[in-house]
Amino acid sequence: MTSNLFDLSGKVALVSGASRGIGESIARLLAEYGAHVIVSSRKLDDCSAVADAINAQGNSAEAFACHVGNLDDIAALFAHISATHGRLDICVNNAATNPYFGHVLDTDLGAYNKTVEVNIRGYFFMSIEAGKMMREQGGGAIVNTASVNALQPGPMQGIYSITKAAVVNMTKVFAKECGGFGIRCNALLPGLTRTKFAGALFENEDIYKIAVEGIPLGRHAEPDEMAGTVLYLVSDASSYTNGECIVVDGGMTI
Repeated sequence: MTSNLFDLSGKVALVSGASRGIGESIARLLAEYGAHVIVSSRKLDDCSAVADAINAQGNSAEAFACHVGNLDDIAALFAHISATHGRLDICVNNAATNPYFGHVLDTDLGAYNKTVEVNIRGYFFMSIEAGKMMREQGGGAIVNTASVNALQPGPMQGIYSITKAAVVNMTKVFAKECGGFGIRCNALLPGLTRTKFAGALFENEDIYKIAVEGIPLGRHAEPDEMAGTVLYLVSDASSYTNGECIVVDGGMTI
């Protein structure tokens, strides 16, 4: 084992939803610690901007567009990884959607389907494709970005909270069934974090105030404060950590 437990030199890492927010912070940090990072999200231009910034800092990254709600896109992504790199050591499932903010009784079928397709089906088949590659090479690490909403449903975020609870159990399923292949699967459960994705919470002053009042640290998080946990979970520092769902919420769920 390397003396630097967080060294990712020689590793190939895929980060979905990496064009901004928590995903971008994760991609940048993994690259800083030596991984070659495949920056992925729906729009190639946005991915390229992050990958170019990483390369400009002397680290290694490439961009590849993939909408994880589209199974053909997932197939194309992993065909590219197989042909270009022949291996995948790290898969961070971070892409997510939350198209509906309102009372659960008013959830329409379109919002339901979109949320489930990305947050559950997308994570599931991304993990399957990553797991197949990792099984062939003798191991790897998968990290799923869930949410504290998996533990305590967020106000006006019913279907989103339900899908994130599914991600927690999905993490444990893959950890249990794939551990024998040397594949570890863990999850990050962020609390209130300032991102464009969470914009509705920050725009609603009443909900934001209530949320912050319930956080012992008395503030929201920034995306960079989530990345360190993922670095731990994909590195040798967590070599015996499997099936864990780590809450990073400033104490909100205490």
